[in-house]
Amino acid sequence: MTTSTDSPRQRLRDTIVDAARTRTIAAGWDAVRMGGVATTAGVSRQTVYNEFGSKAGLAEALARREVDRFVGEVRAALLAHGSDVHAGAYAAIERTLTTAAENPLVKAILTSARGGSDELLPYLTTRAEVVLTEASGALIDWAGDHLPGADQAALAFAADTIVRLVVSHIVLPRSPIDQTATALTDLAVRLFSAAARP
Repeated sequence: MTTSTDSPRQRLRDTIVDAARTRTIAAGWDAVRMGGVATTAGVSRQTVYNEFGSKAGLAEALARREVDRFVGEVRAALLAHGSDVHAGAYAAIERTLTTAAENPLVKAILTSARGGSDELLPYLTTRAEVVLTEASGALIDWAGDHLPGADQAALAFAADTIVRLVVSHIVLPRSPIDQTATALTDLAVRLFSAAARP
């Protein structure tokens, strides 16, 4: 059975968003034109408009996918270490810091924003709360599985605190990623352990 995620229309939309991402990395969102995206995607300009309605609609789809990809990587890193809370927390935090530092789309946006106002930036900054909520949710789900009986309010506060600290170190890094990840992991384990105490 064909699902919505592998339907011809979804594949078409993914191809167009891939093309928009490629052109954004190369030149910044301000320089992206729907016709250029269509050429890169190998479709007509009208097809791009039919799928996304406007450049703003395409920006929304691109921003949404970056969030999904980012949070998906966090979840995968957490789950890869089973019940080892320390290893899972470190993997997720290190992956988050590394991905943020290396993400070419984010780099392109920040670089172009320094020289002026990049039109894509608002679509990503409006996603900040979504990223915080979804990343915290991933931590809560994972910690809840490995710390049965933990106080849910304390667990939610711990997860939110960890995510916000990680984001602050992305914005203003002070130490090498491995050192930052180690320090934040130690703090995360303490917070989760406190939430798990009866």
